[in-house]
This record gives sequence, structure tokens and C-alpha cells, in this order.
Amino acid sequence: MSKQALIIPPFSSYQKFVIFILATTQFTVILDFMVMSPLGDILMKSLSLSPSRFGLAVSAYAFSAGISGLLTAGFADKFDRKKLLLFFYTGFIAGTICCGLATSYTTLIAARIITGLFGGVIGSISMAIITDLFTLEQRGRVMGFVQMGFGASQVLGVPIGLVLANIWGWEATFLMVAGLAIIIAITITIKLHPVNSHLALQKTKSAFNHLKHTITIRDYRIGFTATALLSIGGFMMMPFSAAFAINNLHVTTYQLPALFMVSGVSSLFIMPAVGRLSDKVDKFIIFAFASIWMMLMVTIYTNLGPTPLWLVMILNVLMLSGIMSRMIPSSALTSAIPDAPDRGAFMSINSSLQQIAGGIAAAIAGMIVVQKDKYSPLENYNKVAYVVIFISIISIYLLYRVSELVKRKSNRSTSAEILPENIVTVQVSGKE
Repeated sequence: MSKQALIIPPFSSYQKFVIFILATTQFTVILDFMVMSPLGDILMKSLSLSPSRFGLAVSAYAFSAGISGLLTAGFADKFDRKKLLLFFYTGFIAGTICCGLATSYTTLIAARIITGLFGGVIGSISMAIITDLFTLEQRGRVMGFVQMGFGASQVLGVPIGLVLANIWGWEATFLMVAGLAIIIAITITIKLHPVNSHLALQKTKSAFNHLKHTITIRDYRIGFTATALLSIGGFMMMPFSAAFAINNLHVTTYQLPALFMVSGVSSLFIMPAVGRLSDKVDKFIIFAFASIWMMLMVTIYTNLGPTPLWLVMILNVLMLSGIMSRMIPSSALTSAIPDAPDRGAFMSINSSLQQIAGGIAAAIAGMIVVQKDKYSPLENYNKVAYVVIFISIISIYLLYRVSELVKRKSNRSTSAEILPENIVTVQVSGKE
């Protein structure tokens, strides 16, 4: 009898460019946000910040990013995604420059709000571009490469940023990010093609009605909830990681770049490997295993006292491997939930909830963690880990529901997820 086999060809040269430019864009956005954690101890000491005030500084970006995403969600599918990307990336660059020029806690908060208003939407626009240009069967690999921006920020960005901060002050780190982002913005302007095929699918509904329509779909709300809880788990640990390493584990400020570099190098191997694996193995299984591993490692790590640097590096890599390995399968599954006309709005709302949830998490963590003075050990960081574990258990259940609805959708309309230009269909004859 006759069978049909689907052969997915390698990425085209243009697809490789799209992956590269989105990965480098994510690199700068992630670096701008991630660098707040390694700079945390320097900022807390130089600006005399308590843990709660520093938590609010981290939250300022997240809250403004979340609000921005909600405000733009209704418009996200009504414009060329390339133009949207350039508009928000330009605003992000301006906000980052303002961070580098900030001279007080108040001006830093204001600059973080500006950066968040623009930078918080870039990830959702990138996700919409990926969903438009790559099939579901390709997205695990794409997510793996794009999420390498996280690792690259730790391998290159964070260590270099910390060195610049130690020499010229923390402001130099933000100016470095802005300079690199300007080069990337010019490349996007010249090389990236318009991404506007979704415009032909739009119906004549207002931006508000489009937003309302997206929120009212039950399957979409399951995805939103899963993303929000995942973000709470990730954001609660991050803001005080550098301060914990310095004040509790006795890692010096000059050893800190090496700690982040080792973690980043490991992620450059872990992310693509998990991406390839998630295209071959059930994505939920990978997510569940990574979550359980993460819960074990955060319990061990947050209960450490003064520890040799080599052991801190090993445990930090093992902990981050669990955290990072959750990101790829969850992102790939969530990207398959929305229908094509709703992708931009869905990704914007999803990103908004992610940022808002993260902002709440950072603020709560700042209220849980206590530091008696600038040089005292952080207290209650292990309690933050226990909250993360509880939330992660709920997240496993919610992502299971996401996985099941994606499978049902795939079974109903497999052809809708397969783009003819990306797939070669061949006939294979055989006998049963």
C-alpha cells in the first residue's frame, strides 16, 4: 500500500539568518535584564539599597513590560512584524542609554520603566516571527538556538559587563548593551524581510475587540496561566543570585564573572541539545523531568554556606541546567496554542503576563529576603526556593494540560501547522 512520509529539509540560508538575528536581539534584551542580578551587589552597596528596594528596581522593568504588552496586544497582528520589532527595539535602546546615564535610585527606576515598556514586547514579537516562519516540527531547534541568547549573555555579556562595572562603574555596562543593540538594529533594517503574511488573515475587528477575542478563548487562557506560573518560579530566584553568592557563599566580586561565564558556556551546549531532543521526544516529558531536577538543585544550592568556588560552579551549572531545560519545551508548546490570526496578540498577552508575574515574584522575593547590613549574609533565600518548588509542581500540571490541547489541535488540523514551502512530501511504497 502507499504511505506518505514527511521529510523536513535543513534550514535555508535566510532561515539561518533569521535565527541568528533573533538570537542576537534576544541576547541584548536578556543581557539588559539579566545583568541586574550580577550587578545587584554593586548596586545595593553603591546606592545603599535594601533587598526590598532592589527587588522593586528589578520589578519596575517587569511591570512596565507587562503593561506595554497588554496595551500593544490588540495591534500586534495589524502591522508588519519587522516594523514592530524595529520600533520597540529602538525604544529599548533609548531606555538602556538612560539606564547608563542614571545618577540615583529614582532616575534608575525611571530608566528601567522606559526600557521595560519597549524591551518587554520584543520577545513576543520574536516568538510570533518564529511561529510564522517555522513549522512546529522545527521550532524546538529554533527555540534552542534563540534561547542561546541566555547562555551567550552569561558567557560574554555578563562577564564583560562586570569587568566594565568594576573599572568604570555599573553605568558602563548598560552603555555597552546599548552600543551593541544599535549595530543589531541597523542589521535588522537592512537584511530582515517584511513579515506580513498574517495580515491577509486579519478580520475587520478593532484592536480592542481583537484583544478581547484573544483573552476569551479558553485554550489560550490555559497557556497564559502556565506561562505566568513558570515566570514566578524563574524570577524569584534570579534577582539575588549574585548577592547570595558574594555574601553567603563567599565568592568575590572578581570571581563572579568566572562563575557566570562557566554557567553560560554550559548553557551553550545544553540549550541546543535540549532543543534537538524536544523535536524528537515528547516536550512535556522533558519539561517535567527538568522541573523535578530543578526543584532538587535549588533546595541544595540555597542551603549552602561558605563554599569553594569550584563547587559553587558545579552546583550552579546543575541548577541552571534544570531551569534552562524547562524554557525550550514550554516555549515550543505554548507557541502552538494560538491560531495564525491571533499569534501576535497571544504572544503579546503571554509576554505581558510573564513579565507582570515576574515583577510580582521579584518584589515578593525582596520582601522575603533579609540583609542586616551591606556586608551581612542574605537570610531566608532558602524560603524563596521552597516557594519556587511549590509553584513548579503546579506548573507541571498546567503544562500537561497545554501539551494535551496542542496534541488535540495537531490531530484536528495537522495540515494547518505544516507549511508547504518548508516540507518535501515523498511517496513510499511498501507492503504490510
